[in-house]
Amino acid sequence: MLLILKTGSTLPPLRHQGDFEDWIEAGVRPTPVTTKDVTRGTTLPDPSALAGVIVTGSPAMVSHREPWSEDAAVWLSRAANGGLPILGICYGHQLLAHALGGSAGPNPRGREIGTVTVKTRPEAAHDPLLGALPGSFPAHVTHEESVLELPAGAIRLAENAHDAHQAFRWGKHAWGVQFHPEFDATITRSYIFHRRHDLRREGLHPRGIYRQVQETPYATSLLERFTTYCMNLEHPRVPPR
Repeated sequence: MLLILKTGSTLPPLRHQGDFEDWIEAGVRPTPVTTKDVTRGTTLPDPSALAGVIVTGSPAMVSHREPWSEDAAVWLSRAANGGLPILGICYGHQLLAHALGGSAGPNPRGREIGTVTVKTRPEAAHDPLLGALPGSFPAHVTHEESVLELPAGAIRLAENAHDAHQAFRWGKHAWGVQFHPEFDATITRSYIFHRRHDLRREGLHPRGIYRQVQETPYATSLLERFTTYCMNLEHPRVPPR
């Protein structure tokens, strides 16, 4: 069983298209999943009972240190140190870095939104998730905060000009990606449209960003690759006490 750790919801005007957990679940089918919304104070299961966990994006900010987020960070630290496979997406990526001793906060370059080019680093060549990706690939993003400092021992796997930490791995089984592998072009265009006034105020050009949106099959493939990795992992996990 995979756990989707829900850390927030998409923009209200987009919810007729689904929510983060729906889009993630579509990318991991037919693997059974369960969703727990930590923003509601939901108790999370023992990590040893799970095959893996995917942490969603959120409109919240990791740097605000909300109580539910800090509680989730404690659980993620325990899970990661116990060897549970983890994939953090956007907010989940930042939360995982924070949980393991790194830091997240406002990106000094401002907002990143739309379809962007992500470049893999040499360290990704033999990575179980990113190793099959090309040297550069398109990915969907929408975020204002980023991982500012990686946890000790983490390996930087992907980057671009806007964000040095587009992907990282910590230990053998924990990954964070700043981009959204669960998004498609329609979802991304909807984000740009509904953020258009903010983008103009920030000196960005929503029409041009909108026109550059494309599908992102390489980024999307990470959901299936992560699921396969979780289901094929043979070594037992012993969570720390």
